[in-house]
Amino acid sequence: MAGPWKHVGSVLDGNSVINKGDRAAPWAPTVIAVDGIYYCYYSVSRAGCRDSAVGVATSNSPGPGNWHDHGVVVQTGTGNGSDIAPYTDSNAIDPATYWKGIYQVPLAKDLISPLSTTEPDARHLAYEPNKGGSPNRKATSVCGDPTGPHPIEGAFMSWHDGFYYLWFSHGKCCNLDKNNLPPAGEEYSIRVGRSKSPRGPFIDKAGKDLVEGGGTVIYGSNGETYAPGGQGVIRVGETDVLYYHYQNKTVGVSFSDAFLGFNPLKYVNGWPVAQP
Repeated sequence: MAGPWKHVGSVLDGNSVINKGDRAAPWAPTVIAVDGIYYCYYSVSRAGCRDSAVGVATSNSPGPGNWHDHGVVVQTGTGNGSDIAPYTDSNAIDPATYWKGIYQVPLAKDLISPLSTTEPDARHLAYEPNKGGSPNRKATSVCGDPTGPHPIEGAFMSWHDGFYYLWFSHGKCCNLDKNNLPPAGEEYSIRVGRSKSPRGPFIDKAGKDLVEGGGTVIYGSNGETYAPGGQGVIRVGETDVLYYHYQNKTVGVSFSDAFLGFNPLKYVNGWPVAQP
């Protein structure tokens, strides 16, 4: 994992087939492999708006050059199905963020479409009820939450010793102004809750439901590491490893200044602890 890493290509050779947002640069990918097929779920959106979609591409190899873009899995803001809850008040990126927090929707057996387009059986897994600042005075129900930002995103689920762990990023992220950083503790941090069921409810170490604003901080700013988030967990041998992006304030806090970091995890009384 320490590299060196080499860029070998892209999943999509051109724009996403989804006609929304930043379709030339889809982002927040998650790849799974099922029965020899690789599924890459990705996001398209416009910053600050929830006119977004989660798309999927498939391939028989994880490398570049042979991916087929199937387009929309779910979408919010506009488009087919966006008028059905929870798509009416959520933001379909990685897989849901800000607005009303993180939702979970069952997929069909093909893994490229929801199990139901009319009754999605969604579960609300995590939410930040406290607004992280004042709303933009021009905020609408699509661009800018009129109730103010609710900074929670980047859902990722892992499993360890009988528990499912829901990881998420909390706080303000990315392309920050080094002369006007968020108040200490309001920048990105990596948080988690756990459940015996992959459908929740997920509870933090203090016993608080993630939907009620819970979330145990597993990794936050420290030393030269600032605002870690966008996390995932990978199994390396017998060890779970937490990986994430972060800023180094001695270098800069723009998008282009981001680094990839990782820390092994150990579990204490069933709760993950990031190791140096």
